[in-house]
Amino acid sequence: MSSAVGLADGTFGVARLSDGTREFPAIVRPDGTVLDVSPHYGGTHELFADWSQAFLLLCDLADSTATTGDFLSLRALPPLPHPNLMGAGQNFKSHTAQMLTKNTFNQHRRRPGESDEDFYARNLELMEERARTGVPFFWTGLHSSLAGAQDDLQLPVIGEQPDWELELCVVMGETRRFVTPEEADSTIAGYMIMNDVGTVDIFRRTDIHFGFDWVSKHQPTFKIAGPFVVPKEFVDISTLQIQLDLNGSRMQDWPADDMIFSPQQFVAYASERVNLMPGDHIFLGSAPGNGAHHNRFLRPGDVIDATITGLGHQHNLCVAEDIGDRAPIYPSFPSE
Repeated sequence: MSSAVGLADGTFGVARLSDGTREFPAIVRPDGTVLDVSPHYGGTHELFADWSQAFLLLCDLADSTATTGDFLSLRALPPLPHPNLMGAGQNFKSHTAQMLTKNTFNQHRRRPGESDEDFYARNLELMEERARTGVPFFWTGLHSSLAGAQDDLQLPVIGEQPDWELELCVVMGETRRFVTPEEADSTIAGYMIMNDVGTVDIFRRTDIHFGFDWVSKHQPTFKIAGPFVVPKEFVDISTLQIQLDLNGSRMQDWPADDMIFSPQQFVAYASERVNLMPGDHIFLGSAPGNGAHHNRFLRPGDVIDATITGLGHQHNLCVAEDIGDRAPIYPSFPSE
């Protein structure tokens, strides 16, 4: 059963909190009590770098009666300040099949007279085939785009279609290269919530042959992380539900285990491409129901409330980014 802070009974979260004068690593319990662990770890990067031993200590501390505050009276910062970011592309079966069905660039695959329903069914089977024979895909991000679970989401002046994508995120607990999927679970410290925001109308570029510009996903506050990391020992992905409300209306509501490639497969794949380090984030793809699906994009004044079962809550007000008297020099891309 989840508590008011979104943690299941018998679990805890690892957070980076601020009381307005200082920030500190902390345990968050289901009852909302907080225990400052800075006497043991100078910060969350140090904590995750020693994860195997840290987890044992944190379990003991979480079971103690000691408290140093109340979670709801503190600001939850992104759990780690400067991790490497890796974002899965097209990793949810239903969401990817929906995008392929609607995408104008994929219409050459539609058979004459084929209905949306039949085209979707074929695209969904393509995702099943990809799960059997394909490999993961991820792009890399910037930690300067991170924001906390209660922070304002700044909508930038460039791009007119800022879009949400609520995702399950792996947090690494080891430095590893070339791990197998069977070994990968031992390298994962825990899981958290990530809202992967991007301005979708400037994703595609026609003036270059590469076709996509992923920088549109890295504007300030576009990666809303936390409020805490829940150790993997407390997380059963088959029971997690991804839910996002926009101004009180449910937009995303989908089981987290609809993934094409599992977290373990992603960790194994990533370990062959990069040097995975403690605290690194791998967010695992969006469930159905983003703004492009609803044809409704974010505007100043919108309020996003998001949760994944047992991993806490996010509450973010959308505001226009203030760039003062500046004006963008490159507000759009030229056509080829």
